[in-house]
Amino acid sequence: MSLPQIIIVGAGLGGTIAAYEIRDAVKGRAAVTVINDQDDYWFVPSNPWVAVRWREPEAIKVHLPPIMERKGIGFTSVGAKRVHPTENRVELNDGTSRHYDYLVIATGPDLAFDEIEGLGPQGFTQSVCQTGHAAAAATAFDAFCEDPKPIIVGAAQGASCYGPAYEFALILDTELKRRKIRDKVPMTFVTAEPYIGHLGLDGVGDTKGLLESEMRDRHIKWITNARISKVEDGLMHVEEVAEDGSVAKTHDLPFGFSMILPAFRGVPAVHGIEGLTNPRGFILADKHQRNPNFRNIYSLGVCVAIPPVGPTPVPVGVPKTGFMIESMVTAIAANLSLELDGREPVEEATWNAVCLADFGDGGVAFVAQPQIPPRNLNWSSSGKWVHLAKVGFEKYFLHKVRRGTSEPFYEKLAMHALGIRKLRFK
Repeated sequence: MSLPQIIIVGAGLGGTIAAYEIRDAVKGRAAVTVINDQDDYWFVPSNPWVAVRWREPEAIKVHLPPIMERKGIGFTSVGAKRVHPTENRVELNDGTSRHYDYLVIATGPDLAFDEIEGLGPQGFTQSVCQTGHAAAAATAFDAFCEDPKPIIVGAAQGASCYGPAYEFALILDTELKRRKIRDKVPMTFVTAEPYIGHLGLDGVGDTKGLLESEMRDRHIKWITNARISKVEDGLMHVEEVAEDGSVAKTHDLPFGFSMILPAFRGVPAVHGIEGLTNPRGFILADKHQRNPNFRNIYSLGVCVAIPPVGPTPVPVGVPKTGFMIESMVTAIAANLSLELDGREPVEEATWNAVCLADFGDGGVAFVAQPQIPPRNLNWSSSGKWVHLAKVGFEKYFLHKVRRGTSEPFYEKLAMHALGIRKLRFK
């Protein structure tokens, strides 16, 4: 009798550790296979460092096939073309299919650069969403430094990831000072957020005050409630939106270098599948991370549908931070183990946020428990220790991926470094 088949689609931050943790949880009662579109794992949180050459891409890469083989996990880098939930199969890019008993979707997002004319690496702005993008941004930044002009950094309308935009703006400030050309570079931060430090979370602790203070101290101007209408070579057209949705002001901003985070949407393999996704292509999930319509499908990470914290003049999405992703992984692993025993899922992910935003010479950290307000814990702090913690996090996480271990880092950080007694799935 063949073992039940568990397929994980995606091998990013969430999918890779999900493969390890699910493999450990099922203990030989099911076969675990990962479908990814490449052989390598890239540590995305370090991409802002790659874009200013504080890291080389190879330093944050892990080659997955030998690790997966050692762990007894099947692996293919052919990539998923389409999920067929009514048939319990995943169609691959080479025309073959893999059938599953349980499916875990951990694809991450599709980057919607095309929703704004001229946005993205194929247009006139840079990106740190993928390591390849960040490497290209480093080349563009080196050329920029030979002829300094204004810089624009930020997040477009509908974006749901704001921390890396703040990180990169302040990392650029630090690097420009090191190159002794900061005085030649006016900087503007353009964001869909209703205020600086909103982060898609309606702020955490005093992130508004901390980040505004950082921006003022570093002479970075900002535009909030911003909707980017178009990007041309060296010119960004921005509409500043009023509370009633009308355009209060327009800005034509010249730039010599720009990095804008795009809106996210579901990847083509799942987008538009009725009952599986919302209109943006994000996976619908109940409190157990299970799809309410296809009950043998689980999802985790950025691909999961989470409603915004409240209405804003410009669309603002909710981020899925590392702690939340790890708690989703742990809940799914436990629930799959229960299902293999013929029991119903009971575990729920704890949607808390623990984030370290590095600025090169300092940083801001915050903890939100739960992520969506009102909260039991609402804490933020800043200092040079954040930079050191982020470096330690990178080393630890890459070591964890290379070893194939599933120990949850964020839980340990929150419990031990921040003195929180218990942050785990319910």
